[in-house]
Amino acid sequence: MNEVRVQSWEELNERLYEESWYQPHGRFRSPFVFRGLPDYRYDRRTMLNRLGGRYVEVEDDLLRNFRKYASRLAPPREAGVYDSFWNWLAIAQHHGVPTRLLDWTFSPYVAMHFATAKADHFAIDGVIWCIDFIKVRKFLPASLKAILKKDDAVFFTAEMLDRYSRTLGEYDSRVKTESAGAADCVIFFEPPSLDDRIVNQAALFSMMSSPSQQLEHWLRAHEAAQPGIFRKIIVPAVLKWEVRDKLDMANITERVIFPGLDGLGAWLRRYYSPNHLLEVVYPPGERYLARIQSFAGLRMSVTLFRGETAIRDVVLTSRENSQWWDETGDAAVEVHPNPIRFDFIPD
Repeated sequence: MNEVRVQSWEELNERLYEESWYQPHGRFRSPFVFRGLPDYRYDRRTMLNRLGGRYVEVEDDLLRNFRKYASRLAPPREAGVYDSFWNWLAIAQHHGVPTRLLDWTFSPYVAMHFATAKADHFAIDGVIWCIDFIKVRKFLPASLKAILKKDDAVFFTAEMLDRYSRTLGEYDSRVKTESAGAADCVIFFEPPSLDDRIVNQAALFSMMSSPSQQLEHWLRAHEAAQPGIFRKIIVPAVLKWEVRDKLDMANITERVIFPGLDGLGAWLRRYYSPNHLLEVVYPPGERYLARIQSFAGLRMSVTLFRGETAIRDVVLTSRENSQWWDETGDAAVEVHPNPIRFDFIPD
């Protein structure tokens, strides 16, 4: 089964690090790369695809214009980065240009960060996608495999991709020719160390050999041929509070992930937000301010307030698909983090 809903911090760590032992090297070296999202329902398409309309037709226009206007701002040669189309593609993705790339990380903890970084998403299940890059490689054309083998490499770099093709169009065409037009493939490549953000996030990119193909669809289509090629780890909403605070204790924060003043500001804004306060809504719309008292596994004990008066203590938990449940009263409820409609702040 490629989807698991973890029940604890300990199980989350076990799932993320399982299969890490690599006997040929005698080391713990995971074959997985990771991508964390704060909402399990998030659109997993590329930014290019999310443009909609004739997005395939504008891919070249986007990259050509980015390179034209960015040349005086971030020229790779002056930045000490090899001047390659593939490096420009990485720079474009890094700065928010819609591309066919998706962001990944080598670090399970960085993926955990992105699954729990948004405090206003704490009432929604998060997800961490894990892809086995060794199994993905089995579907590469022989010439791409040969490049990896020649360099004794696991991931591609811009220099390696330049040996195969100089543009996306050439790359797509050659892959289709070598596979007799039968299949697309996915590669992972490491961007240049453009800044500390790339380095600290242990970042890399995935890329399909077609702008219209989406990675999730490709994975599901190849799952039968390579069982375990990917898995999804669902982080229950009620577990996010514990995961987030333990990441902060481990110094996995915006201040580190996004070095600079913007990252510092984002960390301070989240760190000092009142995450111990909730709004709990009972049908048909009865609203309470709630203060978190304690956690026991996937159960959250809270005190409900009406005005400044404590009404009662209840135990909340989150079930599949982010469904919150009052176990004390056996009733479905809504939970909203960081309420702003209440003036009273309980001690």
